[in-house]
Amino acid sequence: MHNIALHIKAKDWFYILLIGLFFGMFLSSLGYMLLEYPWIEGAVFGALIGVGIALFALVFISYMNKKILPKLPEIYWTPLSMLFSFLSGFLGTLVSVFLAKILHIKLITSFEEQIAAVSVSIGVLTYIVGALLYRFVKMRNQKDLIDYEYVQSRLRSLETQLNPHFLFNALNSIAELIHHDKDKAEEAILRVSAFLRNTMNEKALLSLEDEIRNVKDYVELENIRFGNKIKLHIKPISKLWRLPKFSVQLLVENAIKHGFDQGKESLNIFISFEEKKNLIIIKNDGESMMGDKFGVGLSNLQQRLELLCGGSVEVYDKIEPTFYIYLGSCNENSNSR
Repeated sequence: MHNIALHIKAKDWFYILLIGLFFGMFLSSLGYMLLEYPWIEGAVFGALIGVGIALFALVFISYMNKKILPKLPEIYWTPLSMLFSFLSGFLGTLVSVFLAKILHIKLITSFEEQIAAVSVSIGVLTYIVGALLYRFVKMRNQKDLIDYEYVQSRLRSLETQLNPHFLFNALNSIAELIHHDKDKAEEAILRVSAFLRNTMNEKALLSLEDEIRNVKDYVELENIRFGNKIKLHIKPISKLWRLPKFSVQLLVENAIKHGFDQGKESLNIFISFEEKKNLIIIKNDGESMMGDKFGVGLSNLQQRLELLCGGSVEVYDKIEPTFYIYLGSCNENSNSR
């Protein structure tokens, strides 16, 4: 919980700098115009104050969040945050006035004659704005954490579906072999063991190279049953991709399960890539598809692609069974804080 409350992202500081710059320029320009001072000098002075306060806040609050508050009980967080927020506004204003004098920017009378009082007032205002921003950042971080935990929970749930789905098909294949060729059945069991050992890791994403290696191992396992009638044709790729594990393997498995025709000499499975579109194409020359409704395996793949990559899988052609896997930007911690 501490990390949620204290974690301010780099883009948050960027937005704070922009907000400080904009409001400093706007308010200062308006004040200068009302007092019949040159508005352009007011804009420059306002920019100095906005940037000065934002930079002091960046230094003070970042140091406080990383080095001081994590070591103290939470009861001390609010008063220390008030102090450092106030100091950011107070010192930011003093330094900005000093720089304005060096740059010969015309200052309104109150800034020259009552600089301490003005700096205190701006320090108090900075604290109020900082408190509001703190609430916003904390709520945003809490939402990010909830989203992250939801994604991880969904992935764990999908993983529990994935391995039984593969095992069910593999064991069916072995059951058929037992009655026809016990030696091949034994070899198949050893290959299943090796395949699962290679793929049972906690990472949700694999490199494309590892995924293709798993696909080749899987086809070798199936060829024990089909007498080497399954032929893989894989187009080389230079791009380094990461994708949800078993993505390609599930579609190859689907092609063998639904597309293999005992009357044909072989089943050819073609895997190719369109690098500019982040697209993987899996095609086979087996039997045509009767429908495009997703079963357990493909629905699982669709959900993992959405969660991890913002991607999708779709049926491109039912006559010559062809699937497209669209990869977005794959990230194992897709809602990382």
